[in-house]
Amino acid sequence: MMANSPADILVELEEAVAASPPERCARILSDIVQLLTSRHDRAHEKLVNVVDSILLRLAERVTSSALVQLSKALAEFNVAPQDTLRHLASHDDPEVACPILLKSQALSALDLEAVARSCGERHQLAIATRDKVEAAVAEALVRRGGRAIYLALIKNPGTRFSGAAYAGLIEKSAADSEITKTLALRPGTPDVVLRKLLAAPSGENAPAKPNASSVPPAQDAASSPIPARIVPKRPCSTDYANARPEIVALSRVGKLNDSTVNRFAIRGEMANLFTALSVLSAVPIEIIEHVMTDADCEGLVMACRASRLNWQTTLAILSNRGGARLSFAERERAQQIFDTLLLSTSQWTVRWGEIAASANTSDPGRHKNGG
Repeated sequence: MMANSPADILVELEEAVAASPPERCARILSDIVQLLTSRHDRAHEKLVNVVDSILLRLAERVTSSALVQLSKALAEFNVAPQDTLRHLASHDDPEVACPILLKSQALSALDLEAVARSCGERHQLAIATRDKVEAAVAEALVRRGGRAIYLALIKNPGTRFSGAAYAGLIEKSAADSEITKTLALRPGTPDVVLRKLLAAPSGENAPAKPNASSVPPAQDAASSPIPARIVPKRPCSTDYANARPEIVALSRVGKLNDSTVNRFAIRGEMANLFTALSVLSAVPIEIIEHVMTDADCEGLVMACRASRLNWQTTLAILSNRGGARLSFAERERAQQIFDTLLLSTSQWTVRWGEIAASANTSDPGRHKNGG
């Protein structure tokens, strides 16, 4: 009696599957997966290719819960049945597709691109959070995805971005400050991309949004009497923690300049302003807090001079640190200090203030002139 060929056997198996009820198909499916899982040699690769069509036929006959289990099992294989893998990866049910999209190393970049272009947000999000996202796949996701996908890609250290993907993200960031900030703070973002992101700060032409540390702008002296100066409210630690990453990013690309600091002062963005002065002058935030709240303007002028800011920016900071404009006499004195101070003297003096403040903090009972 002549033995059946492998092709004939496969045909018989497929016919048997077609005639079996869903419950039996699920058992057959489970048995095949267990067989594949138990082999870790070259025979496994051959077996994968042989059972691919059978698994595909079984996948059409079982319930979604069985498909989820199949997807989770195949996602762990470095070598997996390709037709079945593609079928599961593009399945309408995200519960079935996502295990494959998130973990499978056997799914090609072309397959991932196809899913990124044709499937929904949960499918795209699974791809965006893979351990490694190839540049072509990231580009497809930037073209077809939404805000959640962009942020997931940017936050994923395994994402590789092409020039076209960066261009797409820069375009999207124009109306979304979180995308701008997240991409600017991502390690490895090219400087040319950072410059484009930060060239025109988000919302520059829009009204400033108040923050927890904002203070009212100075009143017009012509319309009301000059009231006593209001001490600006100190930002809290959370305000500083939120402000510092963006300030450091601006400094990194040369955008922490007079224009930027001037805008912080005018808008009353105290956390940004205090942090900017701290970064520019290289002194702790506590020193900046002290000079900003001191009734005498000399320390603040020195801090601005040490930060290499010009007189107009210094005047904006002085004028907007409280609720009243500077008097004519105060302004004249501040400008005289600014004009006569050498940069090196300002930097040394501010640094000396840092050391003195540290000494006073560590020894509260020490007298000012004590040794």
